[in-house]
Amino acid sequence: MMRLCYRPLERCLGRRSGDGLLWHTELNPHASGDFSMAVVQANSSLEDQSQVLTSPSATYVGVYDGHGGPEAARFVNRYLFPYLHKFQKEQGCLSSEVIKRAFGATEEDFIRLVKQSLPLMPKIASVGSCCLVGAISGSELYVANLGDSRAVLGRRGYDGERSKVVAERLSTDHNVSCEKVRKEVESLHPDDSSIVVYCRGVWRVKGIIQVSRSIGDAYLKSPELNRDHVYQQYGNPVHLKRAVLSAEPSIVTRKIRLHDLFVIFASDGLWEHLSDEAAVEIVFKSPRSGIAKRLVGAALKEASKKREMRYKDIKKIEKGIRRHFHDDITVIVIYLDHQKNSFQSKGTIGCISPPVDISSYHSDGVADEPSG
Repeated sequence: MMRLCYRPLERCLGRRSGDGLLWHTELNPHASGDFSMAVVQANSSLEDQSQVLTSPSATYVGVYDGHGGPEAARFVNRYLFPYLHKFQKEQGCLSSEVIKRAFGATEEDFIRLVKQSLPLMPKIASVGSCCLVGAISGSELYVANLGDSRAVLGRRGYDGERSKVVAERLSTDHNVSCEKVRKEVESLHPDDSSIVVYCRGVWRVKGIIQVSRSIGDAYLKSPELNRDHVYQQYGNPVHLKRAVLSAEPSIVTRKIRLHDLFVIFASDGLWEHLSDEAAVEIVFKSPRSGIAKRLVGAALKEASKKREMRYKDIKKIEKGIRRHFHDDITVIVIYLDHQKNSFQSKGTIGCISPPVDISSYHSDGVADEPSG
């Protein structure tokens, strides 16, 4: 089943839009409802990767926001789900432990690849990726993450709550801009006064990176790598006593309840411009078809306002330069339909993953303008 993730046909189910750097799917079925995906590229090489794997009994979602280059995100996109499948098969069911093992195995493999590639590609040591995974198995929902991609649940308000729809964040942002995360990192390194530094307007681990957990970023996890003569010559060595980043995911498990309507999985490119509440409100009030594209459009409109530009003008900016206006943005909206018997019905086996680079993707589909 996991081999489906690599079939070119499945990658081409989406469509390019009026924005040449925007790819999306309108609406597809999964075991307990429908889902919609959208990606807009800003970097010269798309650093966001993502995938949705569906079967009649389960749905898996992955959003991988790379940094320093696309290699780590592409690696996770290829190997994490097969590890989930392998460990789930061994244990007989999906569990938090299965997810944790899959994250760990993916991290180990990528770090091994970095060490093997170092002589020819020393900069791969500074490539990493945030990693957000969602899984629905039966009526159980799992959310696991490293970094600051985010999963937000939209649910109906309970009696006594003012709003018709409520945003409930399921994931934990591992970003040292959050005081709680900053204190957590500082407590793990009491002998390092420069473990978290405020520079260039934000807090950063060792003055370099905002996230405290990731896949990759070997140069911030391996003191011996920073002593390697090749990396010292061509890389950016950092004096470390011990690893300063972690690959230990935060994992949340919850039963899907009748009030639960949908979950938004997105890279931080969306959340830089939309609050949890704003995103949930848009999904709640809008038609399902093309909803992920609508959220991306809403974020781009906010990015345009911040730069005092028109939305239609930001769409004309080419990749690379566009990164000065917004980040790569990935959005996946998963609807939860409770009328489906035991959460198992119309879902078919398949995997959809956007192209590894939107700008070089050519679809046979008819181009259309983003809604909103």
